[in-house]
Amino acid sequence: MKNCEYQQIDPRALSVSPLSAQNPAEKKVQRPRRKWEAFPGKNRFFCDGRLILARQNGVLPLTLGLIVVTSGLFFAFDCPFLVEHLTVCIPVIGGVLFLFVVASLLRTSFTDPGILPRATADEAADIERQIDTSGSSTYRPPPRTKEILINQQVVKLKYCFTCKMFRPPRTSHCSLCDNCVERFDHHCPWVGNCVGKRNYRYFYSFIISLSFLTSFIFACVITHITLRSQAKKGIVQAVQESPASVVELVICFFSIWSILGLSGFHTYLVASNLTTNEDIKGSWSGKRGAEESGNPYTYSNIITNCCATLCGPMPPSLIDRRGFLPPDEAIPAAAASEMELPPFTPKSDANMEENCQEFSLSCTA
Repeated sequence: MKNCEYQQIDPRALSVSPLSAQNPAEKKVQRPRRKWEAFPGKNRFFCDGRLILARQNGVLPLTLGLIVVTSGLFFAFDCPFLVEHLTVCIPVIGGVLFLFVVASLLRTSFTDPGILPRATADEAADIERQIDTSGSSTYRPPPRTKEILINQQVVKLKYCFTCKMFRPPRTSHCSLCDNCVERFDHHCPWVGNCVGKRNYRYFYSFIISLSFLTSFIFACVITHITLRSQAKKGIVQAVQESPASVVELVICFFSIWSILGLSGFHTYLVASNLTTNEDIKGSWSGKRGAEESGNPYTYSNIITNCCATLCGPMPPSLIDRRGFLPPDEAIPAAAASEMELPPFTPKSDANMEENCQEFSLSCTA
């Protein structure tokens, strides 16, 4: 063999047989990614994106633990005595209230509060083109407000530089979750989520039912200790026989006032069709000037306001967290880096003839 024209080929490229290369069905299919896996906000998702929670949710287990422990002590140590001396309806009422409180808490915590999707690059560029009408090529940041009319009253919309859009009315950006939330009320660490348009009714039912449950347990514990003290001729001996009741009494005593106050405050907000954010900022109370006074969202009727806030149809979630990403965004960066082959080191000149025979590449005698 005198002359040999050959081309060096990476042997790893031949690891896939020609048959498998011709049959796309045998290729390894990349798992499509859902949108919650690339969600830009600071949230956690569970059950394949069906449940959403704030990233800073360390107080939620404490809230749930206090409710479960207090109710468990009540059912274990107070209910048997009260059933024997009063009525069997006490544990039934307590059980119904307990289940309603836990269900409302979990619905509040794991429901999308009304997160608005961020503007795409094309939408953000279109907004900037609409704002910048001077024709200048230099960048000019968009203005911070935009005025619209709602019920013959001027309402200012603020521009969100994070989400790249003008926030709809009653929308605010939560700094903890890094999302714009529709009808933003507040971020509640006790439930581990924002409270907004889609979960406010669950939050309100949670605090109202928790007020009833706390008051019910508090009254029953006092009744239990009172009956025991009358039978044993002394409150000290009654407390010694049921020390768990003292723990319940302390927990309920220090929590009932804040829970009742919070329930009353949100009842006022529901009746006025206000949010906590609007009430604190004084958006419609004249604190910012006479021209901004007057709530444009109220129906001037308490019953109508309550029905509009708590009984209206549930709006759908807008972030489509279980939808699939486009194919060009579905491959993670780590997987893409694994697909790149390292540099191929050619064989030595002493094995040129072996290379030619192995790959049969244009060898001539």
